[in-house]
Amino acid sequence: MRSRRHDPREPGEAGRAGEARAAAFLAAQGYRLRARNWHCRYGEWDLILAAPGDRLWAFVEVRYRRHPLGGHTAATVTPAKQRRLTLAAQLYLAGATKAHREPPPCRFDVIALTGPTPAEAHLEWIRNAFGALN
Repeated sequence: MRSRRHDPREPGEAGRAGEARAAAFLAAQGYRLRARNWHCRYGEWDLILAAPGDRLWAFVEVRYRRHPLGGHTAATVTPAKQRRLTLAAQLYLAGATKAHREPPPCRFDVIALTGPTPAEAHLEWIRNAFGALN
């Protein structure tokens, strides 16, 4: 039996590498990480961040593809996925408001990475990629 080494081209490894690259990119823009891979029964947000000055919170879905087969990488966040992420964000906010003050305005972003590896991929930050869907 051959041992598997970590390969950034493997789906799980590529996803983690893409999330790490997105988190580093957003930190360089002044965003502060509040949660990473926050999940509940509705789904998982890859990154939840506070904008500089805590003026808003950004819920970020990170998508990575080697090739944009059949369309843009961000298009993989389907309306059904958007509904689940909206519900997940509502649960996160309900917990945050129990412990703290009213949360600031929020938005849903997508970071699309397209290229041979997450490190070499073109990064596109789509702010307000979708609105709250119920």
